Amino acid sequence: MSIPTVIAATVILLGSTFMAPTQAANLEASDINGIWLGNLQVRNESLRIQVTVRTDEAGMVYCALESLDQHAMTMGCENVQRAGADFSFDVPTINGHWHGTLSDKTLTGTWSQGADLPLTFHKIAAPERPREVVYDEALAAVDAAGMQAVLDRDLKQSLKDGYLSPQTHAGLTIGVIRHGVRRLFSYGIAKPDSLYEIGSITKTFTGLILSQMILQGKVSLDEPIRKLLPPGTVRRPQGPEIELVDLVTHQSGLPRLPDNFNPRDDANPYIDYTQSDLYAFMAKRGVGKPKNAAFLYSNLGFGLLGQGLANAAGTSYPLLLKVEITEPLGLRDTAIALSEEQRGRFLQGYAAGQPVHSWEFDALAGCGAIRSSAGDMLTYLEIQLHPDMLPAFAQATLNGKTLKKALVQAQTKRSNLGEGTMAFAWMSNSEFGYRHNGGTAGFTSFAFFNPKEDYAAVVLLNLAPNTRGSIADRIGVHINQRFLGKPAIAVE
Repeated sequence: MSIPTVIAATVILLGSTFMAPTQAANLEASDINGIWLGNLQVRNESLRIQVTVRTDEAGMVYCALESLDQHAMTMGCENVQRAGADFSFDVPTINGHWHGTLSDKTLTGTWSQGADLPLTFHKIAAPERPREVVYDEALAAVDAAGMQAVLDRDLKQSLKDGYLSPQTHAGLTIGVIRHGVRRLFSYGIAKPDSLYEIGSITKTFTGLILSQMILQGKVSLDEPIRKLLPPGTVRRPQGPEIELVDLVTHQSGLPRLPDNFNPRDDANPYIDYTQSDLYAFMAKRGVGKPKNAAFLYSNLGFGLLGQGLANAAGTSYPLLLKVEITEPLGLRDTAIALSEEQRGRFLQGYAAGQPVHSWEFDALAGCGAIRSSAGDMLTYLEIQLHPDMLPAFAQATLNGKTLKKALVQAQTKRSNLGEGTMAFAWMSNSEFGYRHNGGTAGFTSFAFFNPKEDYAAVVLLNLAPNTRGSIADRIGVHINQRFLGKPAIAVE
């Protein structure tokens, strides 16, 4: 998943600016307009959180939030509510919510994102700047064979006494490939064949399963998700309804998580969210698609897509993953349930230096349930780079016959995001090519592939995001910049 413990990592934050206004009826809205700055205390660190609020001539209130010290910028608000002194808003990109009251030039309230933390804002005259980003000096473009030596030097300080130091229990495995040359290497407690939770990178597998099943004639891209749910689960809406293409591009209008997601165990939150829960939520919410639905990152949407595809195939999501992708490609270490031998290579995840429970999934498996190794992930990225070079053994399997075309179809860009475009789960822009990241309670991951430059990389780490965001993201960005010969963001 990409479900951070505090504020989301920057790579996944592709929300547009001012979103989802609300009518401030019969109220003088000017007192809420402006730039508001607060400090969110998380463990031993303080994060500057900045909110910009404006009201249009019709009295509609808009806002956008920025986490300045994490460089998480311009996250659009939704469900903005103003009633007298009360003010509240959601930040769906990171599943966050703020509510409180306005008094003079102060907004006093609470930030909720997994836990409730006090967060008071004060009106300021001009926006504050984000923390300065530190870069390591540029080198000549690095090839795959030379990447480990470069990273050994670039990560040395962090591995000694920084975010990857021994007291964090870090285990880091990296895979890189360029022009057909592969390299795998690891740091800390990890080995090259260690297994990790890959979180939301799972969504790219769900997108490829969809592409496979379209070419196999089992579903269609414009098929309503309603038709893949048990008969009678949800009524057909009068207007437009959610189709599979909407789910795979995060344009369904569904929230990040359903409102009946109430884990019995916060340490393992997805295990008890069942098909019955999912169908009950959809029956209540309906499958109507909002007019001009914008990008809204949704774990629910991808969980629903994975369950719908499994229903269409008459099987479970884990078995569907196996027959459509991992078995044809020979990805023996990519699975949801691990063998006893694999469990011996599966790393313990950590958050703030403490061991945390691994995550298990039921109905929402399609959004984040996969575990994998860097070697398997590098194979997965290599075939993304060169679908035309799909191995003969893969094409010889029953479901492998459609894989070559399915890979191409899954990379087809479907919608614009402001900073780039959206394919089947993959986010794309000129800098990375295609990318996705992931985060669970004790793991972070980052994967990208650039067909134009013919390189790819995966970063797997057994540490949760911290108050600076995801270290896996930073290392992934750093590797991409080293591939391109640019100054590379420092990993502290």
